[in-house]
Amino acid sequence: MNKEVEYNFLKSAITLTNPFMSTADFMLWLEEKKASTHHKIKEIPFSELNDWEFEEKTGNLVHSSRKFFSIEGIHIKTNWGNVKEWTQPIINQPEIGFLGIITKKIDGILYFLMQAKIEPGNINAVQISPTLQATKSNYTQVHKGNPPLYLEYFLDKRDDVEVLLDQLQSEQGARFLRKRNRNIIIEVTSEIEVKEDFCWLTLGQIKELLKLDNVINMDTRTVISGIPYGDLKTLEQIELTPSKTLEYDLLISELDTENAVNTVEGIISWITRLKAFAELEVEKIPLNKLKEWKKDELSIHHIQQKYFSVIGVRAEIGNREVASWTQPLVKSAQEGIIAFIIKKINGVYHFLVQAKMESGNFDIIELAPTVQCLTGNYRKGQNEYEVEFIDYVLEPEKHNAIVRYSSFQSEEGGRFFEEQNKNMIIEVGDDFDVELPEKYNWMTLNQIKTFIKFNNYLNIQSRSLLSTVRFIK
Repeated sequence: MNKEVEYNFLKSAITLTNPFMSTADFMLWLEEKKASTHHKIKEIPFSELNDWEFEEKTGNLVHSSRKFFSIEGIHIKTNWGNVKEWTQPIINQPEIGFLGIITKKIDGILYFLMQAKIEPGNINAVQISPTLQATKSNYTQVHKGNPPLYLEYFLDKRDDVEVLLDQLQSEQGARFLRKRNRNIIIEVTSEIEVKEDFCWLTLGQIKELLKLDNVINMDTRTVISGIPYGDLKTLEQIELTPSKTLEYDLLISELDTENAVNTVEGIISWITRLKAFAELEVEKIPLNKLKEWKKDELSIHHIQQKYFSVIGVRAEIGNREVASWTQPLVKSAQEGIIAFIIKKINGVYHFLVQAKMESGNFDIIELAPTVQCLTGNYRKGQNEYEVEFIDYVLEPEKHNAIVRYSSFQSEEGGRFFEEQNKNMIIEVGDDFDVELPEKYNWMTLNQIKTFIKFNNYLNIQSRSLLSTVRFIK
């Protein structure tokens, strides 16, 4: 990538001052948007879903246009983990959507054009989303509504637009069947109108807001997670005084290319070896043929009320392309935990990543956080699986570990109903063994960013959590 682009990203990431909207003014603006925008979300029985139907033969829940997405069944067989075979509902949405952010350089600082957006499943109603957040069905106007704002900047070839980042990234592998979105950041050099419900923020402000619960939505988090900042030469260009702070040390992990305990080639070999011996057989089956899942008037759910359910909602949102509609949403059985364990090795912070298989993964295995418990009961002995390193997350003080980051962050409100997970970064000391179980490995932030560039390596939970890493205190 262009070194100037990486420099501009880093400069924005350490900038908290914003003459257009301070972070305090932003919070007032966000509350005003919540108060002034009509929004009403109500759970409804399936019989009240408009333009949605259960197919007579399969029982699959589909839209009358056969666009958007469907709820179908899958049968999984695998040699990975304790559970070798199961069935489950899954979201089938084969379209590749846009998650796009417009940036513009103003007085030497790169600003991000962010949107205050209400989704039917959002906690806090309004969350900050990318400039453009649209499925293909949305932007081709299958819903017969208005086209999304700023769409033309991403679709048309324009002399005033430079692409800074463009990646295909996966969605939740346990809930979506091989779903991907285009994560794209562009820079606009011409004048651009800031429309209602949009504002300019620095990347530093966005990361500062990620300290708060459920303000920055998942789509924003996945897009900014892929931003590269270069190497230690980038640091030489930035007027940043070295300091003995966590934030500075994390920046070194982001930029250092010399002191990783593992080579990139070694990590690729580790992933390849695991994929070569892993088996994942996913067969589509009718939704009405699922074992241990039940459908009634209000939901599709597991007979033990575990994992998640599928519900119907009616949404009224005043500032959307369509003001009122009904749709299915996935509702989690409980909150989950997403956590990275970090440790200094060779003087540089390394992140403990997990090779994780999920039923909807595009390429069998993706790299996940150290601990990822999105469904079921994660405490040992109370589920069909035990979670490695969970004790460090649930009781860090017993292990002389330090919680470096903790907040609740939402899943995507367009498909998930009020789902949030506790996001944590936990630092361990010298007594934590560098030697790891087979499915775990150490990576620096710089190495992780190398893998994010390529499709289907880092799962969305790891990307979401990595977006919270800040480089300024």
